[in-house]
Amino acid sequence: MADGPADPLAVAAAVATASTGSYARIVATLIRVTGDWTLAEDCAQEASALALTRWPAEGVPANPGGWLMTVARNRAIDVLRRASVERRKLRELAVLTLTEAEPGAGTGAGEIVDDRLRLVFTCCHPALSPEARVALTLRTVCGVSTADIARAFLITESTMTRRLTRAKAKIAAAGIPYRVPTGPALAERLPGVLAVLYLLFTQGYDADGEPAFADEAIRLARLLDRLMPGQSEVAALLALFLLQHSRRDARRDPDGNLLTLDRQDRARWDHDAIAEGVGVLARVAADGPYALQARIAACHATAASAEATDWVAIAEAYDRLARRQPSPVVELNRAVAHGYAHGPAAGLALLAAARAGGALDGYPLAVAAEAELTARQGDRHRAAELFRRAAEAHSGAARRALLERAATLLPGL
Repeated sequence: MADGPADPLAVAAAVATASTGSYARIVATLIRVTGDWTLAEDCAQEASALALTRWPAEGVPANPGGWLMTVARNRAIDVLRRASVERRKLRELAVLTLTEAEPGAGTGAGEIVDDRLRLVFTCCHPALSPEARVALTLRTVCGVSTADIARAFLITESTMTRRLTRAKAKIAAAGIPYRVPTGPALAERLPGVLAVLYLLFTQGYDADGEPAFADEAIRLARLLDRLMPGQSEVAALLALFLLQHSRRDARRDPDGNLLTLDRQDRARWDHDAIAEGVGVLARVAADGPYALQARIAACHATAASAEATDWVAIAEAYDRLARRQPSPVVELNRAVAHGYAHGPAAGLALLAAARAGGALDGYPLAVAAEAELTARQGDRHRAAELFRRAAEAHSGAARRALLERAATLLPGL
């Protein structure tokens, strides 16, 4: 322990930092040993609570994460002893290593034994619904409170508690193994895990989302990239998150209104994150879906100005993405990119073709894209009408931004 009492605010910050950094490791390790998700989470939370009462008087320990692990482990031992569970579990807990060194690869070929990685793959098991995977990952891996998760999903805390309880019960009842798959099974399961992280990031990056969720997605992507260095799409996803999130501080004006890329102050972008994202992307040779999206994000992030953006390269990347991962949203973004690269008429033609199948009918972002391309073509009245129509399907910051765009086209109306 450090000598003497510590400043309460500094201690609270130290506890928050240590808890954030150690929560997943503690919970994952205790789940592996005890098989009890609720016990593991409770012990991790109780360790953090005890730190808040002990560290102000005793000082912040030299190894805060190790201290939290020790307290959580001892709490689990006490609970299990009182419950008279089998001695094997007590013995495993008693010899649990407290080293903070990063675990390496397992003894089996291709096996990765880090408990946090096991936990991520278990939370993202395909037997669970996509919503349950995201919620369980937030709660168990990231340590986000149930109340905050419920608020993000626009449901009550009690409803979210029941949803999380059902997800854990399904894992137990179905006998879902607490492990990272190997061989072909890893290749099959990894895209599902990355999809959950992508949804988690989107939940935080959306106009009215919870920014902390985007931070958690980045933290988990860093973890996966560190533990699975040979997986190019893991690195690509991390690069994509870093490049997108680099704009977080410039996306709104002082009044909280959303700013489009061309109106953002690029000096406020996080250029360290951009440099890191570009560096991570340099390790990715393949053109998988996340790699292509990251390359598009890099074109935006590294352009000196909106006018200097390489829209031709972006349009070509969307062409490749549409072939690799066709979807209505990809076709929508492809149309916008071509509209900037080759003129609004080209973009509107691609947008009309994408709408021909009906998948984009009534989609607010498609209406907004048509509005922007129409404005660039010179039809201000039609564009303003489309912006107002798109605003009807939105709320909050996104609605204000669309209405403001309409107003700038037809001031005074």
